[in-house]
Amino acid sequence: MNAVGMDNVRQATRHDEISGRFDPWLMAAMVMLASLGLVMVGSAAIAGGGQNAGPWYFLSRHVVFMSCGLITALLVMRVELKTVEKYSQWLLLGCFLVLAMVWLPFVGKSVNGARRWIYLGPAGFQAVEMVKVFYIIWLASYLKRYNEDVAVKWYGMLKPAGVVVLLVGMLLIQPDFGSSVLLLGITACMLVLGGAPIKRLIAPVTVLLPILAALVYFEPYRMRRVTSFMDPWQDQLGAGYQLSNALMAIGRGEWFGVGLGASVQKLSYLPEAHTDFIFSVTAEELGLVGVCAVIGLYVLLAGRAFWLGLKCVEMKRHFSGYLAFGIALWMALQSLVSMGVNLGVLPTKGLTLPLVSYGGSSVLMTCAAMGLLLRVSYEYDRAARQVAIRRGVSNAASVGVPPLVAQPLTSAQDNARAASRLRQRIEPMVGKPSVESAAMAAMRRAR
Repeated sequence: MNAVGMDNVRQATRHDEISGRFDPWLMAAMVMLASLGLVMVGSAAIAGGGQNAGPWYFLSRHVVFMSCGLITALLVMRVELKTVEKYSQWLLLGCFLVLAMVWLPFVGKSVNGARRWIYLGPAGFQAVEMVKVFYIIWLASYLKRYNEDVAVKWYGMLKPAGVVVLLVGMLLIQPDFGSSVLLLGITACMLVLGGAPIKRLIAPVTVLLPILAALVYFEPYRMRRVTSFMDPWQDQLGAGYQLSNALMAIGRGEWFGVGLGASVQKLSYLPEAHTDFIFSVTAEELGLVGVCAVIGLYVLLAGRAFWLGLKCVEMKRHFSGYLAFGIALWMALQSLVSMGVNLGVLPTKGLTLPLVSYGGSSVLMTCAAMGLLLRVSYEYDRAARQVAIRRGVSNAASVGVPPLVAQPLTSAQDNARAASRLRQRIEPMVGKPSVESAAMAAMRRAR
């Protein structure tokens, strides 16, 4: 192999050996939210969470859940996204299987009148948390494969619409109204980001809204939640008990809070203080400043994920981009609903605050989603570095990546490259060389 060929092989090898880095902004937001969750779960559940448990019972379990979630995230971060995309169809099948398993005897279990839990041995798992991750992966894969159909044809939207309707139907049977609305919102937003015209979504939304309103109206406990949301003080000790105590906790916090651990409402007054209403305890103990910090962290997490998805789509890495969009929508919508419920802006829903609230399956699957998001950032950064090298960009910082130092050539390589430049180009000839060309070759040898 000549020197030029060796240089090309060596250059290709250097491209393959280029690695990426995980987005530091995403990692910072995730670590800070998870750390805040550990602190606030320990503070909110110190009274036993209303279940006659010890002061450290929920905190110790949350530490175990978060440790398992960290291990899960580290494992997911090592998986290539092309492998994840390869099994997207099987993951969609897994969504239906886990939702069906809640109805199996000795496996599914009813908690507070809702059959949402799968028990395999001593551990319980909420099926919908797994569905959120698996469904977003499948929808991102679908949008990559049928991006043009979704943008220009009606039937391109029919398959994801049919899938989400089936999933929502299985969730409403449990019942789980909050997660159903969340999945519908994620699907609609991802279809728009995937190129579907908004005017095509008007008709399905127009049909769907009366159906959702009817589901609320004809279900007594959902109707009580709506009426208590509109005026929680009318029945403060009944239907408005949760919301009124949540609002009192937020009001007591004022600007800087009553101090970490000094909340009064968590002392058996505010139900589910360590899960659904942990935001109210945070507002009471850390005040408006703490609330703004929490909101800022979620804005950073979702905003950075949206930015990452946009950059991936611009680079034609559509599966990575849509996956980042889906996870960003999940985190943004669920945190918005959870905080809105605590603030009395939305009716009560059983949605936790991602990475902050107590919960085994919620923490585990949220960490898995964060691992996927970090993997997206890693592969995008690696691709950006490779593109910068192939284009011969001297200042890689101009495209948003740290500069790469070129490997110096040895003296032998430098001499071989110089000789290859001075060597005259020999054109291929068909048949025997002519007399004129033979004479010219003899003159070159004489020189």
